[in-house]
Amino acid sequence: MIPLPPSTRVYLACGATDMRKGFDGLAVLVQQVLEQSPHSGALFAFRGKRGDLIKLLWFDGQGMCLFSKRMDRGKFVWPVTKTGKVNLTSAQLSMLLEGIDWRRPERTAVPLLAG
Repeated sequence: MIPLPPSTRVYLACGATDMRKGFDGLAVLVQQVLEQSPHSGALFAFRGKRGDLIKLLWFDGQGMCLFSKRMDRGKFVWPVTKTGKVNLTSAQLSMLLEGIDWRRPERTAVPLLAG
């Protein structure tokens, strides 16, 4: 996992992104579509059309970092919204990168204690 500071904001670019884009192309999408600064220190996630590839763009204070991950099986869970962007927590990002459905976390039933 990327060593993100706890205060790092995480944005998902909803919809499909052309995965041929690199640093500059994704930075332009951050500015135009997400209306954010790519140098803000936030992490920006983009998913390809097939859903098995994501790219993460992050400015670490010294330079731009571009990470990618391709799933061998399955697809990354991605929301559909009208705004075009979704904010995530670091925990939700970890679940997303593992292929877990981060939108509906499983809750375990806690037995009531007789008292």
